[in-house]
Amino acid sequence: MIFAMFALHWILRRFGVNREAATGYALIAPWMIGFLVWNLGPFIASLYLSFTEYTILSPPKWIGFDNYVEMFTDDRSFWTVLRFTLGYSLINVPLGLVGALFTATLLNQNVKGLGLWRTLFYLPAVLPAAATALLWRWMLASDGLINVIFGPIYRFVGVDNPAWLTNPDMVLPAYILMGLWGVFGANTVILLAGLKNIPRDLYDAAKIDGAGRVSIYRNVTIPMLSSTLFYVLIIGVIGSLQTFTQAFFIRATERAGTFMNVYIFQEAFERNRMGYAAALGWIMLLIILLFTLLVFRSSPAWVHYEGERAS
Repeated sequence: MIFAMFALHWILRRFGVNREAATGYALIAPWMIGFLVWNLGPFIASLYLSFTEYTILSPPKWIGFDNYVEMFTDDRSFWTVLRFTLGYSLINVPLGLVGALFTATLLNQNVKGLGLWRTLFYLPAVLPAAATALLWRWMLASDGLINVIFGPIYRFVGVDNPAWLTNPDMVLPAYILMGLWGVFGANTVILLAGLKNIPRDLYDAAKIDGAGRVSIYRNVTIPMLSSTLFYVLIIGVIGSLQTFTQAFFIRATERAGTFMNVYIFQEAFERNRMGYAAALGWIMLLIILLFTLLVFRSSPAWVHYEGERAS
C-alpha cells in the first residue's frame, strides 16, 4: 500500500501536479479506493439489481420496473411491514426525545454523583446489540421476567399475561420499550452536555428581568438547546427507520409485525430474491431521505444557533 502511494505521488508529479497537491492525493487514495470498492460500487450495483430478477444462483435478468410494480400492487406484506416501521418511528422518536430531555433536565440540577448517573444511563448504548436483544427476548417471553414481575398486577385487574412477541397488539409496544431502552441513555447524555454548554449569563439575565422557571426554560433553555435537539431528532429518525438487530434476534411473526430492514433481509437471504430486496432497499432509502428532508425543512422554524434562528 505504501509503495502504491509513493508510485501515485511520482505519477502525479510527472503530470505536473505540485508537490503539496500530489502528497494530498496520495494520502487520500487508500480511502478513495476503499470508498469506490466498498461503498459507491455496491450502491450503484444495488440500483441496477433492483431492476432485475436475481437469485445469486443465476445471472441477473433485466425486468424493468416489475419489482417496484409488485411491491406497490401485489405485495401485501410490504405495506404491513411499512406501516409497522413508520408507526414504530412516529411513537419511538418523540417519546425518546421528550423522555431524554426530561431526564437530562433533572440531572442538570447539581445532582450528586453525576458521573455515575451518566455512566448508568449511557451503558445500554455500549452493550452488544445482539446480546441485549437476546436478553429482551428472554424477558418478554410468556414466562419471562417482565410477566413474572407484573403477574400479580395482571391477575389483580383480571387479565392474562401479555404475549409480547406473538400478539399483534403487543409486539409494537414491546419493540418501543426495547428501542427506548437502547437510545434513551445516549440521548440523555447528549442533551445533558448541551444543557451544560448553555452560558449561565443568560439565566442570570432572565432572572434579573423577572422571568420565572417555566419562562426561562421555554425562552432560554429550549432555544439554546434546539441545535442539540435537532441532532438528536435526526439520528433518532434515521436510527428508528433502520431498526434491525432487535427484530432479527427476537423474530416476532410477520403477522404480528416486523421492520423493513428485517423484511429486506428475509427477501434477500431466506427467499433468495436479491433483485426484489434491492428494490425494497432503495424504497427504504427514499423514505429515510424524505423524513430527514422534512426535519431539515422544519428546522428554520424552531432551531436556533447562537441565539438566532436557522435560516
